[in-house]
Amino acid sequence: MKRLIYILIALTVTALSALARDTSTGIFRDDVRTLRVTFADNIFAPPMVVLGAGEWLDISFDQLAEDRSYLRYRAVRCDADWQPSSIAESEWLDGFNESAIEDYAFSRATTVHYVNYHFSFPNEDISPTLSGNYLLEVYSEDNPDEVWLQVRTMLSEQVADVAVEISSRTDIDYNDQHQQLSISVGTERAHVANPFNDLKVVVQQNGRTDNEVTLIHPLRLSGHTAIFEHSDPLIFEAGNEYRRMEIISTQFPSIGVDRIEYLHPYYHFTLFTDEARFGRSYAYDSTQHGRFFIREYNSSDSDTEADYAVVHFILDQPELSDWTIYLDGDFTCRRFDQGAVVPFNPATGRYEKAVLLKQGAYNYQYLAVPSGSTIGTPRIIEGNKYQTTNEYLIKVYTRGPVDRTDRLISVALASTAN
Repeated sequence: MKRLIYILIALTVTALSALARDTSTGIFRDDVRTLRVTFADNIFAPPMVVLGAGEWLDISFDQLAEDRSYLRYRAVRCDADWQPSSIAESEWLDGFNESAIEDYAFSRATTVHYVNYHFSFPNEDISPTLSGNYLLEVYSEDNPDEVWLQVRTMLSEQVADVAVEISSRTDIDYNDQHQQLSISVGTERAHVANPFNDLKVVVQQNGRTDNEVTLIHPLRLSGHTAIFEHSDPLIFEAGNEYRRMEIISTQFPSIGVDRIEYLHPYYHFTLFTDEARFGRSYAYDSTQHGRFFIREYNSSDSDTEADYAVVHFILDQPELSDWTIYLDGDFTCRRFDQGAVVPFNPATGRYEKAVLLKQGAYNYQYLAVPSGSTIGTPRIIEGNKYQTTNEYLIKVYTRGPVDRTDRLISVALASTAN
């Protein structure tokens, strides 16, 4: 009887997972590119603002087109697991949940014509009154049901005191392939009645969502402080420093570029051939943990004067059966989809990928995903080096026994370089 109950529970969990909505940041049209979310022009800041502080995020993207489209956006309030919340809009929203995108500009002196769009969130039109996760959806005013892109944003109360320690001396190895976190959350200012049961801590490494972990109970309490440590989910593969490349000029090759040529209608940047680094010694490099920024070296406004070009990634690696190789970085929206997969070319015996990118500086790495899994590993191609400078984003949510939604009470950023 117990075995039957366990089977039914497993089937129920599987069915609920299948019904879970895909709310990860993503672009769903081939003519939409270069989705960015920035706070006060700081590319290193997470997509978060403090609730009620008068702060806002700038969301920008391009459409490869000759003329503008009439676009609008709306917000979807989500719980800590990024699934739509069950509470009504009137409970979290001041105003209407729809606004037009009216800030746009046409590209200038580029071979590829595009329209650059910007909008801010929150603003006078869409102003949430509760902290938490907010998914922004962009769509054409002619067809509200077709979402062009969606992006995750957060409004935090910043009332929990978060301290983080990162060590390569982990519970499973010592200065080898992993890094382990110890997190303490002070809850006195957040008015959390039961820190042992009412907290949810989410940890993200380098902006990745595939290996994100969630903790629902601390190891112990010390007064109003919840301590999360010596927990397997807090042990992360160390990975390696991100690779870098720059396509800032069509006249000369920059970092990582082997050659440039023009083949109508695009410039083509062929990068130097990448090699696997898992067996090599660690080499420090100051990277941006997978971020990118737009730049055309001779431009006063790269948002509209940077061109689009085809970038050719080449990985000299024999075919790995039962593994799929993906490009990881903000420019792929951290999604394991066809836009990020790097196919193996039997004719050359290498993994090769051509991607249309806007001129700028990019971080990237190769992640290997085993068949039947949704979690990538850097171990196969990049290697795991305990010295790697990684960045960890810690999000702290709370929901009491009578609450109907999650509050986001703190967001903290920690790095092994600190």
